[in-house]
Amino acid sequence: MRFSNSLLRPRWNPNVLDANRLFYALWTTAVFLLLIWGVYAINETYALNWRRWGNHPREWSHWSGVFTYPFLHGDLEHLWNNTATFFTLNALLFYFYRSIAARTWILLYVLSGVGLWIFAKGGNHIGASGINYALAAFLFTSGIVRKSQLLLRVTLLVAFLYGGMVWWMLPIDEHISWEGHIAGAVSGLLLALVLRKQGPLPDQVLPEPEPDERLPEWWAAAHPEHPDVMKQRALEERESISTSATDDLAVQFRLVKKGTNKNAPASDRSASNK
Repeated sequence: MRFSNSLLRPRWNPNVLDANRLFYALWTTAVFLLLIWGVYAINETYALNWRRWGNHPREWSHWSGVFTYPFLHGDLEHLWNNTATFFTLNALLFYFYRSIAARTWILLYVLSGVGLWIFAKGGNHIGASGINYALAAFLFTSGIVRKSQLLLRVTLLVAFLYGGMVWWMLPIDEHISWEGHIAGAVSGLLLALVLRKQGPLPDQVLPEPEPDERLPEWWAAAHPEHPDVMKQRALEERESISTSATDDLAVQFRLVKKGTNKNAPASDRSASNK
């Protein structure tokens, strides 16, 4: 199998700098957090009772709550808990899944709200926890179904930080919208499966080179301590030394006019030609 530069290019797009990814992730996260904190501050300051615009399952008169409920929170503790979780999960999504992050976020936002509206038993559901569960489920599942060690590390990080979230998907507290948590988690799970072939590419598998084939320079530069790279560098050094020695022993040729004695000294030949 021959190497091809087009097939063996690095999978992490070098044109998108890590600094740009970080800025993109933090900027999009900050926009949502400013909205939910702004809504809470305005509602508390002017006593507008905006919480009535939460998600009311299967009530057509409150269909708009499907889109407004994530921006409403009961108190500062509720708001802060969702803020801390959202900051981490949303930043991970927009950093590691940059090419599909915006589309994924919108779909998770809509699907989690619609799922809650359809399957919940009743009540007035508010808070961004549904989106948090959707993000956590997407990041966890996507890292498993994709063949990428980098994204699998994201899965392990989510499991380590937020593994305890699974308990709040059970009806253990009547004041917590466990139906919203389930709706978000199911939305994230399904979307991770649907989009498994979009976005970040799987790890590149380097084919076995033929005995006389050199490793690609970009791969050798990225793995300088690899035994095959060290062997190739040593071979290149020996070839360089051999080429230099050959140049030093190069044979010099000299043109002699026809009829002259090739064995005579150069001064005698010069005299006989005059």
